[in-house]
Amino acid sequence: MLIRPQDAARDDDEWRAFLLRHDFGQIIASGVGRPSPVIVPAHFIYDGDTTISLHLARVNPLWAALAENPIAVLAVIGAYTFIPGPWNTNESDGVDYGVPTSYYASVQATGTCEIVDEPEALATLLSAQMAHFQPEGGHSPVTPGDTPYGRRLPAIRGLRLTVTEVRAKFKFGGNKPAAQRAAIAEKLAARGQGLDAEARELLLRRMDEKTPQ
Repeated sequence: MLIRPQDAARDDDEWRAFLLRHDFGQIIASGVGRPSPVIVPAHFIYDGDTTISLHLARVNPLWAALAENPIAVLAVIGAYTFIPGPWNTNESDGVDYGVPTSYYASVQATGTCEIVDEPEALATLLSAQMAHFQPEGGHSPVTPGDTPYGRRLPAIRGLRLTVTEVRAKFKFGGNKPAAQRAAIAEKLAARGQGLDAEARELLLRRMDEKTPQ
């Protein structure tokens, strides 16, 4: 992923906040000697520090790739939106010369994966996920043994990824003057489609960065 200086995360807190807010991505394991990596979409939870946890079906092909090589990447994308050419026109050019672009946030967290199979540990991991995604409850306790969830635990495996490297990109017109970025923010508010509101929020949050004169 190409990351220009104006698109880099301002600090670790920025990409951490993004991962805490976005809990669905793709985990990618290259394995060894494969013609292509194994890529699996999945919900996950992030502890705000270095640990990402999730679970998958025991028959998922990701496990074989991780047995060959425990290093994986979790890729998460959000706040993506299309910026039309006329919005992106430099002040010295006519609107017909505007170059369209994409705004988006992307975090790629690389780390070593630990597989969780022990029933108590797996139940703890699944309980944490349920607390995050279904905090209102409405489910049986996640406990091993002859219980509704316990009988299903053998069908899944847990995964903990310990983050060792992060590549984060927040592409929101950081190469444009502040006035132009503010104008784009207002156009996003007026259009109000898809993820425009989230893109606008991140654009405005980064407006205090140094911009071209």
